[in-house]
Amino acid sequence: MNAYFYLKQRQVQWARRHGIELVGSAGEHGEKAYTATLDKNLFRSLSQQARAEYDSGRGGELAANEKGIQKMQAVHSSAALTVNLFQYWRDLGIYAPIMEACGLPAGKNLNLIYEAQLPIAERINRKIFPVDPHIDVVVRDRSSLIGIECKFTEAYSNYKHAGLKRPYLALKDLWQDIPACRSFAKSISPEDTDFHHLHPAQLLKHLLSLKHASKSKSQFRLLYLWYDVPFDKGSAHRMEIERFSDVVSPDGIFFKAITFQEVIISLAQKYRDEHRDYIDYISERYL
Repeated sequence: MNAYFYLKQRQVQWARRHGIELVGSAGEHGEKAYTATLDKNLFRSLSQQARAEYDSGRGGELAANEKGIQKMQAVHSSAALTVNLFQYWRDLGIYAPIMEACGLPAGKNLNLIYEAQLPIAERINRKIFPVDPHIDVVVRDRSSLIGIECKFTEAYSNYKHAGLKRPYLALKDLWQDIPACRSFAKSISPEDTDFHHLHPAQLLKHLLSLKHASKSKSQFRLLYLWYDVPFDKGSAHRMEIERFSDVVSPDGIFFKAITFQEVIISLAQKYRDEHRDYIDYISERYL
């Protein structure tokens, strides 16, 4: 079975089991894989702050099309999955459970931001680099910075991702302390014909922006949070992640990958009694 179709249909069937009305991407037209309202696709409604962050992002998750349908209304939306996993803890102001489940340090006074936009350098030519890298989730405190890239169905779709544009390589100062990353970057610039599920150019740009924001490659972490599937494409995706990890490791970059399933199971094992409604929702929907 096609992995993308499988994941999408699992979410469609979840909605139908719960009597949630589905519409097409163009209202009455298109495949019915969008909830009629955004709230029906979320465990908790977006907070005012979260809505502002997505509104200012370049992903257009909350921008309505001509029929008033938002991208985040898709039942297979990775943004909706991200919000459903993280927003609960953000609303509570408690980050230790979700951070520990992701295998990340749970520092004090953490601040979580969606769609964080971080420049790769202090002064860059905005004609060449008009848009800063957008990271799905950034968690920071006074001394550390964590970027989390979240992938749901994207890695299994027919969409071909881009390689790294050559102007990034022309900025040699960016790569001085990460030569292994630069060597790899050359191999996927300007086109990436080797990776089919992982998008390494995107991860390299996140890495550069996090390094600049933290002022040190030892002060940031990059987490790749992905959804595994029981097909060959799932195994291929995992192998590409391992290859990327092997590339960045010699440069002393802290890169970690974990599946959504692993995170949800970890949360369920430890917090079901205290946070039953949330655990039941993410478990029943995404496991």
